[in-house]
Amino acid sequence: MIYHVRHQTIVRYASPVRLARFNLRLRPAPWTGQWTSDYALTVDPLPSAIESRPGAWPVNVARLVIENPIRQLTIEARFRAGVDNGPQIVPQPDDPTIAAVAQAALLDRDMGPSAPAHYLYASPRAPLLAPIGDWVGAMLAPDRPIVAAALDLTRRIQAEFAYEPGATDASTPVADAFAARHGVCQDFAHVMVVALRLAGLPAAYVSGYLRTLPPPGRPRLIGADAMHAWVMLWCGPTRGWIGFDPTNGVITHDGHLFVAMGRDYADVAPMDGLFVGGAGQSLRVMVDVAPEEEVALS
Repeated sequence: MIYHVRHQTIVRYASPVRLARFNLRLRPAPWTGQWTSDYALTVDPLPSAIESRPGAWPVNVARLVIENPIRQLTIEARFRAGVDNGPQIVPQPDDPTIAAVAQAALLDRDMGPSAPAHYLYASPRAPLLAPIGDWVGAMLAPDRPIVAAALDLTRRIQAEFAYEPGATDASTPVADAFAARHGVCQDFAHVMVVALRLAGLPAAYVSGYLRTLPPPGRPRLIGADAMHAWVMLWCGPTRGWIGFDPTNGVITHDGHLFVAMGRDYADVAPMDGLFVGGAGQSLRVMVDVAPEEEVALS
């Protein structure tokens, strides 16, 4: 699949902001089975400086420096991307066990951005909470084949947690979302990451896009999509990283477009930073993910 992506963020301030520093993580990082071209970042008003650099994880960061007073900031990222992950991944009879993968992760000496060692332990937004381990129970028993067990967990989160936009926000602790059994994709990904790490497995938080299809007979709404979150699980040196989407209860495939991977949401947040001045702000985000054939016909 080839997609055209447009991601627009409009920030409005109640009073002028005199100085601001923002980090943007909107440009897809390199990832197996995916390519990106024609990336363009537009910022209005033009910042004093834009510095782009790779992050510590598989993430691209653009840092904006704003030194003149502003009341509104508009950020738009556009790019073209292709996704070809090959055949749909399914559990196999010879998949390694959870115990074997946990041991392999401890022995792996790679320290690159996607090395399993970075994703084994607690992180600021994904603390290792005992109640989540108790809830998972034998589902992640050491002798279970890893892909089948992870898919079972993915489907259990989808079945037992209610998707409720507005019930949580980016600052909601994973413990609160878990206790309430509701939230959005960010919350479900954090719950799954914690559960997998408690079993000794390298699990990462992924930020990206999901192709959404309109109801039958209805046109796709431009700008109605949003960023999505799922989990990457390292399934041993042979299987490698595999994506699991607990919001939808599936193993990821060509409908999932990878942007960034980190230990938790804080590592891959689309936008964060700080500003001086202002008496409050409002944020509006519009995302459009369109297959190339639809763009060609429009």
